[in-house]
Amino acid sequence: MKIIKYSFWIFYRIWFYTLVATPIILMFPFFFISVLKEKWYPHFFKLARIWAKFTLIGMGCYWSIKKSESLVKGQSYVFVANHTSMTDIMLMLVAIKDNPFVFIGKKELAKIPIFGFFYKRTSILVDRSSAKSRKAVFIRAQKRIKDGASICIFPEGGVPDESVILDRFKAGAFRLAINHKIPLVPMTFFDNKQRLSFTFFSGSPGKMRVRVFPAITTKQLTIEETSALSTKVYDLIKNSLIADSNA
Repeated sequence: MKIIKYSFWIFYRIWFYTLVATPIILMFPFFFISVLKEKWYPHFFKLARIWAKFTLIGMGCYWSIKKSESLVKGQSYVFVANHTSMTDIMLMLVAIKDNPFVFIGKKELAKIPIFGFFYKRTSILVDRSSAKSRKAVFIRAQKRIKDGASICIFPEGGVPDESVILDRFKAGAFRLAINHKIPLVPMTFFDNKQRLSFTFFSGSPGKMRVRVFPAITTKQLTIEETSALSTKVYDLIKNSLIADSNA
């Protein structure tokens, strides 16, 4: 029985990487053209959503997105969610349709073949060990926001240990939202850890539920209230995860 389980997990992971690469290869000319100019990013975003849906459906996953309110089309937001899985990027792309966003993520992902080529051309990369790099992130984010894009950050700053429900948040996402006076949208991913966590021998097809909380306005907030905003969002997401696990 264990051999069957481990064989399935190995196949499932290889199948995941195959699904990630296939649409990028097939649509490479379109992806490539869409990243030649930053103003063409909305076209890349549409292609990325096709890629995300193809990957998740191919894995046997289906999603359910619960929104407390509709997002304003064309409005810039800062999107934040818990980070538990290799599928978080795909699910975020599926969940947000009319507000093209740019990921802020660790520079190490740019080393992934094929995926990394486009990742480093469309995302804002950060070296968390470098203060200079973190400062540059805010400058690049400011430019993208002025161009009408939204920003997506996983505020835990990495994927926590499997036993951790929700790791402590870094301040960057909340400082960014306050500095630029744009709404911040908390989101909870409930099932991604079961679908495909960073533990190699794990994963299975199934549901992927998302809860999109109402946008939190930051227009009246000062930079001194960054910690309070971070705590508010942390409690919101963590409490929803605990309530779901106890349901």
